[in-house]
Amino acid sequence: MAAPHPAAHSQSGISRRGVLRGAAVASAATVAVPLAGAASASAAYRPRVRRYSRTSLPTAPMLHMANRFSYGYTPALRREMRAAGGPEAWFLHQLNPSKISDRAAGSFEAWFPNLKRTAPQHWSHQDIGNGYAYQVDADHARWTLLRRIYSRRQVYEQMSEFWLNHLHVHNSADLQWLWRHRYDALIRSHALGRFDQMLQAAIIHPTMLTYLDADLSMVDRSGGTPVELINENLGRELLELHTVGRTAGYTEDMVKDSARILTGWTIDRLRSWDRTYEPSIHYTGAVRVLDFSRRNADRDGRTVLREYLDYLAHHPATAQRIARKLAVRFVSDAPSQRLVDHLADVFQRSGTDIKATLRALVQDPEFKGSMGDKVRTPTDDLCATIRTLGATITKPTSDNSAARAIYHISSQMGQTPFGWGPPDGFPQTAGAWSTPGRMMGSFKAHNSLAGHWYPSVGIKYRGHGSWLPQSKIRLDLLVDHLCRLIHGRGATPTLVGAACLCLDLPPETIVTRDSWIVRYRMPHLLGILLDTPQFMTR
Repeated sequence: MAAPHPAAHSQSGISRRGVLRGAAVASAATVAVPLAGAASASAAYRPRVRRYSRTSLPTAPMLHMANRFSYGYTPALRREMRAAGGPEAWFLHQLNPSKISDRAAGSFEAWFPNLKRTAPQHWSHQDIGNGYAYQVDADHARWTLLRRIYSRRQVYEQMSEFWLNHLHVHNSADLQWLWRHRYDALIRSHALGRFDQMLQAAIIHPTMLTYLDADLSMVDRSGGTPVELINENLGRELLELHTVGRTAGYTEDMVKDSARILTGWTIDRLRSWDRTYEPSIHYTGAVRVLDFSRRNADRDGRTVLREYLDYLAHHPATAQRIARKLAVRFVSDAPSQRLVDHLADVFQRSGTDIKATLRALVQDPEFKGSMGDKVRTPTDDLCATIRTLGATITKPTSDNSAARAIYHISSQMGQTPFGWGPPDGFPQTAGAWSTPGRMMGSFKAHNSLAGHWYPSVGIKYRGHGSWLPQSKIRLDLLVDHLCRLIHGRGATPTLVGAACLCLDLPPETIVTRDSWIVRYRMPHLLGILLDTPQFMTR
């Protein structure tokens, strides 16, 4: 970049190093504060930042709701909330997704035909080294990202992500790709329903059974004396991750009984891939997990399993665990115990009703007072960037098409949907997503998308001239206008100074739609506003 214009430098009162130090955040504290040098920049500006008041701002509650329960604020979402009667009214309407028309998002499945195939059909396309399984996983992730970006059912998409992360299945695990799309459809069908019903269905789904090898557990009675061949993985994760958590006080013997209760469900691997229940391989004998105990004498153990899963779903420790995870995702990295107790109480008293728990969350003062306290994950960031830039992705026609490229962009940013290796799901706290490597990945993606450089096929970008609200405008007013569109709030002195420094121009510079700034430097101006804590926190 050329040496800064003297006027720009003196007007801003900040240095390049100060801008970069503020933007290249490496911890939650750094992400959550304005760019370094804010105090000096503010003191140096005379007069105060000019406001482009013709561009409407959302109210603070609107912006907060948009940043927490959608994949990024847009002016269109502000208008949608206003039409609904406010952010809480919009949220309550969103809790009934079937009443919201969503044709655009519904069309994405047809873009990736392999997603509709059955397990036997998938397997018939698989061959050693042909990469078909990877393609299925990648296409499912692409479909997921597209829905998050463009769906009008934003709360539904947020909660689908939450529960798929809670009942996580790694997308590169052996065999899961055979049923991946159907597993997600199952979780989605319960995402705003009841947790107890979701748990019952998810634990015995072929994806979950094969992911943790529970379908291989059995009691072999062929030799006379029964022999236990028990894989404890699902029995353990059911307790540790999906329900009560480690602090509930279960023992290793209880983990074994948890796995024994699950026996009987099996997958016809390498042949039909059907899931069936085989009473002959179910463990029989007394079992006890925490306060749940049964004689378990019947060869058909499905009733015992249903009772066991219902017990776990309604356990107070499960309520505490889910309440805390909801609070961490949607409120703050360190929610108060008061809030967690309140959400857990609503969750239990409502019979694990997810909508009731969410209503309690958004009405709580701690939620309302937590604006800007959360760091966006890389996939949150990618979705928000495309939404903010107003780019329209079209049906893919080649491997270079945007609908396919977004998967590779998310990978470069440090996160792909369902790409977390361990079964505990992606972390939701700032420390995991505030590393220099992640930040550089985000900066690169912001710049590439703002410049229309990659992807460049199968995507319709907003013209750079269209960002100007009128035919000519002062640079500082343009920056305020852009901040209102991108951040949902006005510019700060630091951001105006950073923009002037980036363009090597003073704030009073007149910008027109055919000026060199628009034709050649608009990507840099947009990029520097996307590379800020104001955009990268939610």
